[in-house]
Amino acid sequence: MTSSSRFPTHLARLSDAERDRALEVLRDGVAQGRLSHDTFVRRVELALAARHAEELAALTADLPAEGGKVSRLVLGTVEAVSGFGVRLRMAWRAERLPKLLLPHPGVGHPLRIGRDPASGLRLNHETVSRAHAELSRLNGRWMLRDLGSTNGTTVNGRRVIGAAVVREGDQVGFGRMAFRLAGH
Repeated sequence: MTSSSRFPTHLARLSDAERDRALEVLRDGVAQGRLSHDTFVRRVELALAARHAEELAALTADLPAEGGKVSRLVLGTVEAVSGFGVRLRMAWRAERLPKLLLPHPGVGHPLRIGRDPASGLRLNHETVSRAHAELSRLNGRWMLRDLGSTNGTTVNGRRVIGAAVVREGDQVGFGRMAFRLAGH
């Protein structure tokens, strides 16, 4: 009697790396137009439920395993080029923005920004709220807090929800008015 007849043999379970490779081949297949969206979704579900390498092999048998390198290179290049244009526009705009001088760090009260005549920085523009934002020094850092403005406060193009840390050189916006923060 041989040892194989006494002990049942089981196929080896999948490793995470094997499953990741199969999912990558499926992603590349849909990116190259070789799979429809519905087919891709169904195969991903089956790949996630698969227990053995043979099941994964059946899901990717009609797709080239090496085609993904080229598509990832092309997609990465397109992403880098399109991102370059955005960064270039931001840099060009930053140099042309008016400077907003940060208050002297020793000033104990926050700088109010808005259309209200009592604001420390009065911005008379239709997109700026009466009490728009507040700039203050907290624990050695500058904080910009939106005061519930209608058209929002932004830092480097991202809307401020609550408060955000700002630094010299950051682009800040109040409604459609934009500035570059500068130190003394």
